[in-house]
Amino acid sequence: MTDMFLEAHTIRSHGVRVARAHLHSWLMLILLGVIDGLLNYIEPFHRFIGKDMMMDLKFPFHKDTIPMWAVPAIVVFLPFFIFGLYYYWRKDIYDLHHAVLGILYSVLLTGVITDSIKDAVGRPRPNFFYRCFPDGKAVFDQVNGDVVCHGDAKIIKEGYKSFPSGHTSWSFAGLCFLSWYLSGKIRAFDREGHVAKNCIVIIPVLVAALIGISRVDDYWHHWTDVFAGALIGSSMAAFCYLQFFPFPHYDDGWAPHAYFKMLAERQRSAESPESTITPLHKNQSDIETQPM
Repeated sequence: MTDMFLEAHTIRSHGVRVARAHLHSWLMLILLGVIDGLLNYIEPFHRFIGKDMMMDLKFPFHKDTIPMWAVPAIVVFLPFFIFGLYYYWRKDIYDLHHAVLGILYSVLLTGVITDSIKDAVGRPRPNFFYRCFPDGKAVFDQVNGDVVCHGDAKIIKEGYKSFPSGHTSWSFAGLCFLSWYLSGKIRAFDREGHVAKNCIVIIPVLVAALIGISRVDDYWHHWTDVFAGALIGSSMAAFCYLQFFPFPHYDDGWAPHAYFKMLAERQRSAESPESTITPLHKNQSDIETQPM
């Protein structure tokens, strides 16, 4: 197993070099953030909602248990804290950089996919009736029978964004990435029978699942919205993690690919004949008189 502690690779000594080597990835990350922000300004598709369809859309409308601002704190900044703790112990900028970059890609790719589908599908939320008619008095178009909403425009707009669940997809994207990360660090699949390690690995996934369940309990989403969000988020977490880290059950599954690439390059450099440096005490005449 390759498990070497060479000199520390810190933010100060190697941070700029590592970030510069992945500059294009950071620029693309910024672009993804801009795209996701713009998707939230787009008016979603207003799906036809007739009187007979209101039976499943009359659930109470109240504030959600976990507001949207709390999701990044749980699924991004909490993992950041854990990444920072590992960096403090290991002093490995490769691990810190790729973990941060990986989880940001996981949540932002998930956000773009989720919000794109939300805008395209336009599925009404379970509490759509009271978003559309806050006074409880339903009004329908006399020609086509579609709803004629008279509630707050922003609340109505969000009412057409049920599928898939953004809370759930973001939660699984960030916390499943953390679960993959922890699996590698504690060697959860080392075939030594330490099943207690699985409890640590499962906790982030359980938290993500509970966040998803809260969306159904709050009547902000149908269960199919949550299920789809979980699939999107967990898929993106696996995809992004494996871009930067090996599978956790590999012998070298505890560190990013870049770390082992650096070790291999250093070894090749040490073994290369061209790496031999002329001693500093030799003067120019000594070099010139050496036989060719």
